Amino acid sequence: MAHSHHSDCCNHEPASATKVVAVPQKDESSWRSHLDLLGALAILVVMLVLLYGFKIQFPNLVNLMIYGTAWLLAGWSVMKMAFRKVKRGDFFNEFVLMTVATIGAFLLGEYSEGVAVMVFYSIGEWFQDAAVSRAKRNIKRLMDVRPDQVTVLRNGKSEIVNSSSVKLNETVQVKAGEKVGLDGELLSETASFNSTALTGESRPDTKTKGELVLAGMINLNTPAELKVNALFKDSRLSRILEMVQDATARKSRTQLFISRFAKVYTPIVFFLAFALCVLPYFFVADYNFNTWFYRSLVFLVISCPCALVVSIPLGYFGGIGLASRNGILFKGGNFLDVIAKTNVVVMDKTGTLTKGVFKVISVEAEGLAPDRLVYLAGSLESLSNHPVARAIGEYYGTREKGIVRDAEEIPGMGIRGTVDDQIVTAGNNRLLEQYGISYPVGLNDISDTIVLVAINDKYAGYFRLGDELKEDAKRSVTDLKKAGLKVVMLSGDKQTVVSEVGRELGIDEAYGDLMPEDKVNKLQLLKQRYKVAAFVGDGINDAPVLALADSGIAMGGLGTDAAIETADIVIQNDQPSKILTAIRTGKITRSIVWQNIVLAMLVKVLVLIWGAGGMASLWEAVIADVGVALLAILNAVRIQRISLG
Repeated sequence: MAHSHHSDCCNHEPASATKVVAVPQKDESSWRSHLDLLGALAILVVMLVLLYGFKIQFPNLVNLMIYGTAWLLAGWSVMKMAFRKVKRGDFFNEFVLMTVATIGAFLLGEYSEGVAVMVFYSIGEWFQDAAVSRAKRNIKRLMDVRPDQVTVLRNGKSEIVNSSSVKLNETVQVKAGEKVGLDGELLSETASFNSTALTGESRPDTKTKGELVLAGMINLNTPAELKVNALFKDSRLSRILEMVQDATARKSRTQLFISRFAKVYTPIVFFLAFALCVLPYFFVADYNFNTWFYRSLVFLVISCPCALVVSIPLGYFGGIGLASRNGILFKGGNFLDVIAKTNVVVMDKTGTLTKGVFKVISVEAEGLAPDRLVYLAGSLESLSNHPVARAIGEYYGTREKGIVRDAEEIPGMGIRGTVDDQIVTAGNNRLLEQYGISYPVGLNDISDTIVLVAINDKYAGYFRLGDELKEDAKRSVTDLKKAGLKVVMLSGDKQTVVSEVGRELGIDEAYGDLMPEDKVNKLQLLKQRYKVAAFVGDGINDAPVLALADSGIAMGGLGTDAAIETADIVIQNDQPSKILTAIRTGKITRSIVWQNIVLAMLVKVLVLIWGAGGMASLWEAVIADVGVALLAILNAVRIQRISLG
């Protein structure tokens, strides 16, 4: 029979358990793959219409043959699965449960009810399969945006080749409107890209020559050329896909609990149903076997735990998909649970709350005009690739530069050379001291990074540089505090700088001058105080703290490989505002999962009581079972449609 793909929900091995992003070759949730089930439903409807609408009754043998055919059509795959499980020694599962219940109904002559149980149970499974397949397709479609082919320049000609065959340092062309197939360095002067698939942000991301462009981005306007710096299998997007695949296999504590619960719950139900049939013989004066046997069948049907075991993993799928759509990667459903309980968010400063890019804050000149100082230092620093030198070069801009000769860069100190026949020295205090140049000693007390400048070996002023705050940093901290969370900053920068940033952002506690091991010790103390802590960082020195935190969150854009690999959650666009989005996703997922648990258990307990008391029939039992399963599934699927703003 075509619908032989039922999920083994009583053993917690639903289709959702592994390889979520592998979409089946054939859509098993389509109506064509369930023609046998639809045929059984048609037979049941026709027979009920003839019986209750036209009062036409058939002989018992004819009824048995017609309903028996419908039962086989609807339940063949269920019985086959039950037989396979019994052969493996697994007697207590939903397939055996449904087979026993429907055979029992036939033995009592309740043919229509026996068929109805099997038909509606199989329809419920169909909906479950469809919902799981939809969740898989959503995550697949959301993330797998890698083009299989790219245009590569070889021997002066463009060739269309498989992305996996392109080698490092080859040049690929990306036309306007095309998706980027491989990570690479932009060779064109400028190009704008849509990075929604990676970051969840729809606004254009304009790149300039030399900047990194990632696979999965879409070239918006002009043709661009890239120099490949990562193989297809090593691209950032390929790693994201692996994370999503791994995420679906990591079960949350709630999922694991329900799995263990189902393994204990199902055999208990079998024995209770048996007791419901047999024990009244010893206590009820007018005991009738058929009556109590029927009640035990109702008990069996309503006790099926499938609504719990299918809808709960589906809820975590929805949470992972919702987060991915917002540029956040959870490496497992278990981390959705953990982050929902977070009490304190601990953050690194550089690259997390700040852009990690130096910017000139002020210029102080002595003995010459500030513009002249900027001209001389900017001309010299334009020859260096050091981040501090680049910051001064950007501050100077595109204005005409002086003639530079005999420039020498001294590692760890600065640069010295001749600009328009004047000797310019630009660097830290050690560089000036090396050349015997005196400067105001009070400059050593400035907390920010400074570049001292001397003209003809005489101190001439300094540049004060700072790391610029991210645009949403202050709003992120404010929103986290409004949500009732404590916000703490741990940084290796000077305490004066850290305190200043902390005051500007409104952070509760800010600690500076910390080595990596100091951060670990601080986080341990914070965990003792606040119980559940999330840490957000991006550098290689953050890896130990990310590993220690209950939820380790890495900034995926600027973050190092070590931080991204160690973290439990990755924020693709480096925006601190996504931290609260991640926490909200975890809370929404947990809320909906527990709604499903309460709903399923409440309905089942009520109908079990009614069935044991003879107030519910097999019809009501199967409708209640399938109904609560469908409600739970629809509630779980709802997660994927939620907007987080």
